[in-house]
Amino acid sequence: RRMHADGPLAGKSFLVTGTLPVKRDDAHEIIEKNGGKLLSSVSSKLSYLIVGEDPGSKVDKAQSLNVPILSWEDFLKLIK
Repeated sequence: RRMHADGPLAGKSFLVTGTLPVKRDDAHEIIEKNGGKLLSSVSSKLSYLIVGEDPGSKVDKAQSLNVPILSWEDFLKLIK
C-alpha cells in the first residue's frame, strides 16, 4: 500500500475498534487514501480512536490518554 502524504487526514493516526457499518479493510483503505496512518494499538501517538459497536477495552485506554474518540459518522465528517 502506498501512503498518501496529502489529504485531509495527513499527519493524523487512527485506530479502529468495534464493529463499523463498513468492512474493517474498507475503513482502513479510506483512512489511508485520505492521508491518515493506521496504528495497531492505543498510545499517546494516536490522533483518533474510531469506535463502532462493542468496542471493548481500547476505549478505556484512549480515554485515559485523552485520545479523541470518534464514531464512524464523525470520522466521515473529517474527510468531507
